[in-house]
Amino acid sequence: MTARPRSAVRLSREHHNHGSQADAAMARASSSSDRAHPPAGDRRPGRRVSGDLSVADRRWITRSSRPMSASEQVVRHVRRLVELGELRMGDRLPAERLLAVQTGVSRSSVRVGLRALSAMGVLQSRHGAGTFISHAPSLESESLEFLAALHGVSRDEMFEARRMLEIGVAGLAAERAEGHGLVAIADEVTSMFASLEDAQTFLVHDIRFHRALAAAAGNPILAAVMEMVSGIFYETRRQNVDRATDLREAAEMHRRIYNAVRLHDPSAARTAMYEHLTLSERAQVNEEATREG
Repeated sequence: MTARPRSAVRLSREHHNHGSQADAAMARASSSSDRAHPPAGDRRPGRRVSGDLSVADRRWITRSSRPMSASEQVVRHVRRLVELGELRMGDRLPAERLLAVQTGVSRSSVRVGLRALSAMGVLQSRHGAGTFISHAPSLESESLEFLAALHGVSRDEMFEARRMLEIGVAGLAAERAEGHGLVAIADEVTSMFASLEDAQTFLVHDIRFHRALAAAAGNPILAAVMEMVSGIFYETRRQNVDRATDLREAAEMHRRIYNAVRLHDPSAARTAMYEHLTLSERAQVNEEATREG
């Protein structure tokens, strides 16, 4: 699951045009038609399933026509407020009750949407003060839920990708992290220990820890890839994180990673990250077995 890189997980701009719903529908129909009959030399790769439509084409069409969930409406509403200049960096969000009225969804859906925005690094909660815009995000990106559904990633694929990416990132962070980067990582560890009784909030800080670590590694490409991977992980993990029974152990593992980074010990950081990901994957296997049982 700092000077934050722009999210690599992009909300499609075509769904946020200022035109009418009819105009948006026409744009989707035209775009789908273009993909069904691409110009010569410009055909997208993919196994053909019917006529000129490939598997990739059909996935794109499905994604474009899929209705928004309630929490996605909240994400898009906040995006519009930012676009219109009604919310800027440092501004406090309206109360949950007001957001529910503005979006026409339940307060529980508002909370899910706000957690997603917090996981993206868009929002920051300040105890006793409220929730604030933490930086100007690229909120025009596709929703996390769209991306997770589009890719249909399995748990094995997710952890394989995370091992390939995050073990190296941990080593680089141990070599390069300093000052503000270390503070950002430490803050997320502290917040994880403070939210052991709230699995959903814990997950948000878990995701932000890994993004802060990637930012501290000093490579914007790796940080951008981490944004995408952690975004997909958040969207899939939030559905069953409430079954987790190992949050304290997970927090301790994150503290081990931080301590290795703070001591500038790349080998220890890579080892701690490997062990963390191994334990995390094992815990999720056990959760799934419990659910199926």
